[in-house]
Amino acid sequence: MKHRISEFSVGLLFGLGLILSGMTDPSKVIGFLDIFGLWDPSLALVMGGAITVGFFAFALAKKRTVNFLGGALHLPTSRHIDKPLVIGAVLFGAGWGLAGFCPGPALVSLASGQIKAAEFVVFMLAGMQLFEMRDRRATQAE
Repeated sequence: MKHRISEFSVGLLFGLGLILSGMTDPSKVIGFLDIFGLWDPSLALVMGGAITVGFFAFALAKKRTVNFLGGALHLPTSRHIDKPLVIGAVLFGAGWGLAGFCPGPALVSLASGQIKAAEFVVFMLAGMQLFEMRDRRATQAE
């Protein structure tokens, strides 16, 4: 039960952070990405803060073998950059730039009833399903 409470609390904190930082407002995100137009640099502070927290969190995590609730802690070890990773990054960036959403903020915005977020989430889930189907076929062919 403490795992579920912890998961809920962390998710709630993350969602509140997304709302307070403006990451759930597509026009703010698109304004940040419009570096040759009416650029809004405020989200750079949000990203800088996230990178700083992540840097120290991963430095601490590398020294541990269990998480704070006693479960096993497994960090990725691969540093290989392959074609699927690059394609995924390009698709993620294109979706973020066109819609003004990335997955986390889209789900938070969906909960607030934004129609644009609902459209984004539907297409995001469709893309995930297409990837799973392609990945299964590739695995079966091997």
